[in-house]
Amino acid sequence: MVTEQRKLSEGDWYDCDIAMRWADSDMLRHMNNAVYFRLMEEARIQMLAAAGVSSTAQEGVVVVHCACDYLKAITYPATVRLRHVVEKVGRTSLTHRTEFYVLADLAQGPYARGRSVMVRVTRPPERPVPWPEAVLDRLASICERESKNQ
Repeated sequence: MVTEQRKLSEGDWYDCDIAMRWADSDMLRHMNNAVYFRLMEEARIQMLAAAGVSSTAQEGVVVVHCACDYLKAITYPATVRLRHVVEKVGRTSLTHRTEFYVLADLAQGPYARGRSVMVRVTRPPERPVPWPEAVLDRLASICERESKNQ
């Protein structure tokens, strides 16, 4: 029996847990707003690395959009779970929403929501190129998918 390779699709997600450092907080122990973007970056890099996606001198991935809405403060100490949820798989772009949770209190999240758009590029010059099917397949292989039976 041949199993069909699962394709990356809307709703797939990848989780990454990152410990908040003392230096990530302000005098009220709230996570600094710039740290949210660093955590989104780290989680994106971990997701790509887990899928075996790397940049070369000829091709790579760039972020063309990144935003964050702060819903409630994350305070030190905390381990933050970042959940990248695929919103759209384009020809050259990949759009995902990032949800921030506190691992010790998952039910109270999300604490923030981010949004990023990554584009596959060739260089030089940096011009958009289609995502190779093999790369999308590797990303799908590390992502979770909600069961249709739930």
